[in-house]
Amino acid sequence: MKGLIQRVTSADVSVDGVRISQIEQGLLLFLGVEKNDNSESAKRLCRRIVRYRVFPDDAGRMNLSVADAGGSLLVVPQFTLAADTRSGNRPGFSAAAAPDEARSLYEQFIDDAQSLLGESRVAAGQFGADMQVSLTNNGPVTFMLESAE
Repeated sequence: MKGLIQRVTSADVSVDGVRISQIEQGLLLFLGVEKNDNSESAKRLCRRIVRYRVFPDDAGRMNLSVADAGGSLLVVPQFTLAADTRSGNRPGFSAAAAPDEARSLYEQFIDDAQSLLGESRVAAGQFGADMQVSLTNNGPVTFMLESAE
């Protein structure tokens, strides 16, 4: 499982011209699910993202997590993060999880995040939809995290 996080001052997701979710200060997470991912890898990555220290403390150092900073988390399913881009001019998706499995782990991830941060602090994109994502990256600060140990 891969998560691309961006520290944002705001972010939102629209489907068919309708805004379906939005957050203010927090993290925008693009979440990619791969074939070998399971419930434990989803939990592990979720805990790591919620605890990952990317927000400034009083001294200006990145010492606070989204939980510590009182921020929100917007989770957007991102199939293309599972792409194999090591060669050629076209990505391969053989490492991506099957849609039903990916949806299940994506939904579990959201449930786990809501348990850790509170339901009101977690927003979500729409699995399988053509989404438009808008964000204001704060920093910019962007990190790729993976559930593999």
